[in-house]
Amino acid sequence: MKRITIILLLAFCIIPLSAQIDRTRAPEPGPAPVIQIGEYEKFSLDNGLQVIVVENDKIPVVSFQLTLDIDPVMENDAKGYVAMAGSLMRAGTTNLTKPEIDEAIDFIGASLSTFSTGMFGSSLSRHTETLLGLMSDILLNPVFPEDELERERSQAITAQATVRTDAGAMVSNISTTLVYGDDHPYGEVTTEETLKNITRDMLTDYYNTYFRPNVAYMVIVGDIRLEEAKSLMENYFGGWQQAEVPHHTYLTPGPPAGNKVAMADRTGAVQSVVSVTHPVQLRPGDPDAIKASVMNNILGGGVFSGRLMQNLREDKGYTYGARSSLSTDRLVGRFNARTEVRNSVTDSTVTEILYEMERMVNEPVDEESLELVKNFMNGSFARSLESPRTIANFALNIERYGLPSDYYATYLERLAAVSADDVREVATKYLRPGNSYIIVGGNKGEVAETLEKFSATGEVAFYDAFGRIIEESEFDLPTGLTGADVVRNYINAVGGEAAMKNISDITIEMSASVQGMVIEMLTQQKAPNMIRSVMSMGGNVMQEQVFDGERGMMRGMQGTMELEGEMLDQMKTQATMNPELTYEERGYTLVLDGVENVEGSPAYKVNITSPQGITLSEFFDVESGLKVRTVISQDTPMGPMTQTTDYRDYREVGGLMFPYLMRQQAGPQAFDLEVKSIEINQGLGDEVFKVD
Repeated sequence: MKRITIILLLAFCIIPLSAQIDRTRAPEPGPAPVIQIGEYEKFSLDNGLQVIVVENDKIPVVSFQLTLDIDPVMENDAKGYVAMAGSLMRAGTTNLTKPEIDEAIDFIGASLSTFSTGMFGSSLSRHTETLLGLMSDILLNPVFPEDELERERSQAITAQATVRTDAGAMVSNISTTLVYGDDHPYGEVTTEETLKNITRDMLTDYYNTYFRPNVAYMVIVGDIRLEEAKSLMENYFGGWQQAEVPHHTYLTPGPPAGNKVAMADRTGAVQSVVSVTHPVQLRPGDPDAIKASVMNNILGGGVFSGRLMQNLREDKGYTYGARSSLSTDRLVGRFNARTEVRNSVTDSTVTEILYEMERMVNEPVDEESLELVKNFMNGSFARSLESPRTIANFALNIERYGLPSDYYATYLERLAAVSADDVREVATKYLRPGNSYIIVGGNKGEVAETLEKFSATGEVAFYDAFGRIIEESEFDLPTGLTGADVVRNYINAVGGEAAMKNISDITIEMSASVQGMVIEMLTQQKAPNMIRSVMSMGGNVMQEQVFDGERGMMRGMQGTMELEGEMLDQMKTQATMNPELTYEERGYTLVLDGVENVEGSPAYKVNITSPQGITLSEFFDVESGLKVRTVISQDTPMGPMTQTTDYRDYREVGGLMFPYLMRQQAGPQAFDLEVKSIEINQGLGDEVFKVD
């Protein structure tokens, strides 16, 4: 058997020293390099496990990649359990606990990961048997510990909190449901509810059903010989029991009959995430695959010269980046063009994306752009060969999809042969500028109406953060109801004006878990306008802010700073006790901006604008009158940022209702603030709020 080699055959020309070079003309492209990826050997165990061996003794490392060749599974109301079944295989076996597995892997300097369709391990060749012993134990004897399931579930649920206010995540979820449909496994979306429905029995059932050797490939790459591989596979995996594995078939999703516009509302957002997407029928190894990849790279793939990038960033200045992708899949692939832009140019951005898609279909690409992209893809392919895992995937794809044995060895030849006519042909075949899903995550009030013109029906459909369509509310605003009326109803709902005015001081203790760290927060407030807040961790004060009614101070690990300007104005606003009682006298304007669903319940949206022009949106539950959400957008050193706070679990303290759970997200960070205690009228003195 030949060991793996990579040979680049380059043509050299001897040019006389006196020859003149015409630098006004680009050099003619040379012949495509011939890449000899090397031969591989394969064999099968009696239990059906198919083994592929690619020898490479350049470095003393060996890797083992196990892949299940199975159909995707519908998870229904427990979406997420398949992924957890894969990840939690590594969480303990009948012989080893998770810490013992981690320690053993670290001791030999190896890597070992498990997933829903297999596992991967790599180590120095001298540790091969130790690594395989661990992989075999994990594969054959997983126990899926309940405590590890609960830990992973809790982390996953916490992560879901960010989805509710992350426009990018919203768009991804809506794209998933629209492109693939809810009757296809690719169209299922993970939610907090589906995660809560996951049980250990689901994990074990999935493992027992699908982790079988007769539907598995083991690809071995590295410093190992064929005979050694045969002996090791028989020793460590020969006892793996085969069984019949079910097959699943699904309807193939198609593009919409005409462009369909969908939107997720990100109240207060100053930017929109825009996606134009649709399914494509393009399998791995399809004769069109390389041509389609070239076409996509010209449009908006991995090169900066992509047309979407040049149009939307370099020419229009709408965005920092705009990309497109075109994926292959044995069931159904997908095209997606995506970017993020400010609200005012959202509709213009959609126009330009569709224009560039139509241009790919209607106009031939110029030779310079074509050669630039092919050269980029040439280099990317050559660099990818440096990874043993890439070589393993090549060998696996050849076997799995029945590709020609020289499919990858001749890749560069076929890439070099792609012509401008080929690019236009596949653009016509795989781009659907008139049959796409146009999906936007952003500020509904500023953007929605501008998107109607792109819809074949003239309508925009609205979805929640998890891709569930929002039915138009049947609730009608009462005649004459104003924003001020809604706020007065809130005052009554929490206990009334008299009870609010009765508060002379209040002390609230809260805690939050942020990236595994517990942060404690103390807020003390005294009427009419004094406030002190302290944030600490492990008993150490990280930051303290104080406002004595006139001056504000911030103290922290970076020193002490007196607040001025906008920061001081913000502290004054925060320090006002029961601000809802004094909106009118302080010159605030309150505008009722309709009814929107918040967590499935209708809520009045009131836009509240300060005399300084700062606007925030507050949402009040229609039935209870209680405040359920606050959204504010502001400029920060990191750019525009929207902060959303949801209020839950109201409880009565001293005749007033207070939320004991506040779910807050600012940018990519999200966490839950849990109230530990609330004390009212404890006689706080002015010295508590001393600035100096």
